[in-house]
Amino acid sequence: MGAAYFYHLTRAPLEVTLPLLLQKSLAAGWRVAVRGTDPERLRWLDDRLWTQPEDGFLPHGLAGSGFDADQPVLLTTDAELPNGAACLMAVDGAQVTAEDCAGLERACILFDGNDQAAVAHARTQWKALTGAGVAAQYWSEDSGRWQKQAESGGDTGVSG
Repeated sequence: MGAAYFYHLTRAPLEVTLPLLLQKSLAAGWRVAVRGTDPERLRWLDDRLWTQPEDGFLPHGLAGSGFDADQPVLLTTDAELPNGAACLMAVDGAQVTAEDCAGLERACILFDGNDQAAVAHARTQWKALTGAGVAAQYWSEDSGRWQKQAESGGDTGVSG
């Protein structure tokens, strides 16, 4: 069973943090699904990923393009992961279940720390996942760099 990593965004916005995490995931040899809740927001992220990072290229596509299975990074609102993702990145309150984690290397839950509803939703997700036996880590960027603030369910052996 994969671990769930919670990323509390307080300094850098999603469109800055997401490309960095995607690069790390691709470097680890993982295919990634970015699960959102709003197709328009995913189209917006898709546009941003074409220009980030400035010194590289993140191969990706939107679900429904006809080439979903071929995408190293697939942006989707669906529960299914047709690109064979080993890593799921949930944004904008997208649901992640213990069943999702069971089939993955890692699930990343990115949430806006300046949005109290998003923080409350992330807390609910933490409780549900750890209550179901999923190992979890909570990462915060409050100090100016990412630091692990909490862990539940044993040592996962990988830093964020």
